[in-house]
Amino acid sequence: MTESPSRRAYIIAAMTVLLGAIFFSTKAIFVKLAYQYNIDSVSLLTLRMAFSFPLFLAIGFWAFRKQSNQTYQLSRSDWWSSIAMGLCGYYVASLFDFLGLQYISASFERIILYLYPTLVLLISVFFFHSKINKLHVIALLLTYVGVGIAFYENLQTIEGHNIIKGTILVFCAALTYAIYIVGSGQLLPKIGTFRYNSISMSAACLGVFIHNIGLNGFNLLEFSMPIYLISLAMALIGTVIPSFLMAEGIRVIGSSNAAIIGSVGPISTIGMAYLFLGERLGWLQWVGTFFVIAGILLITLQKRGERA
Repeated sequence: MTESPSRRAYIIAAMTVLLGAIFFSTKAIFVKLAYQYNIDSVSLLTLRMAFSFPLFLAIGFWAFRKQSNQTYQLSRSDWWSSIAMGLCGYYVASLFDFLGLQYISASFERIILYLYPTLVLLISVFFFHSKINKLHVIALLLTYVGVGIAFYENLQTIEGHNIIKGTILVFCAALTYAIYIVGSGQLLPKIGTFRYNSISMSAACLGVFIHNIGLNGFNLLEFSMPIYLISLAMALIGTVIPSFLMAEGIRVIGSSNAAIIGSVGPISTIGMAYLFLGERLGWLQWVGTFFVIAGILLITLQKRGERA
């Protein structure tokens, strides 16, 4: 049984998760800004990872040297599991997310993507035989009714086939990210934040590079300068920094507490989408957002209560 963090450590970790969630929510804004310059989703994802990859390698090299004398040494299974989780959570999930953002707004994307805690719950129920109670059922109904309400409002303003396609793609991103969260919860405590994050994220970068080479070849030098500036900002602000902030926060306070604090994500994205993209939410989408966040809070508060 792991020792509970001190009050000071908990507050620091909570602030770390809060910053990480806000930084992560900038990703959708950067993607929508980049699409204004006629770049395809795979090339944009590749540029994001190309700027991120050297930093993950450098941090990983430092982490392994620093922790080389630790008692726990990574097994071959740890390596392959970390690589698999990275490919799932930041290659496959990111690809679905970038593709989906071609068809739906950044605000609606964040509402759908934030279904991942409910998917973590469902994965735990179906694959690990976790118990589900009435409060969980109410929470699930709230979140999916909320998404349905937001979906209905978007259906009135966006072409039907586009909103359906974008919704399915982003939901697939939420599902694959939920799988990553479940797997990471098993691996992070024993491997450590810096080692695990460096391995998984580096694997995701390599997966994206191979995909782009197969699709577009090696040409990444044909875009306008704003694309590279946006990609660099997305790599630093929306990828590298928040990935370590969130991983460290989850390690200290647990995924359930982190999910509660991370509920700021959809609101943060909505605010930035209003400021930088001029997106306006109708009252139905606000209602849907409230339902989704309420459902997530019910699930995560219930989980925390069960562990108390």
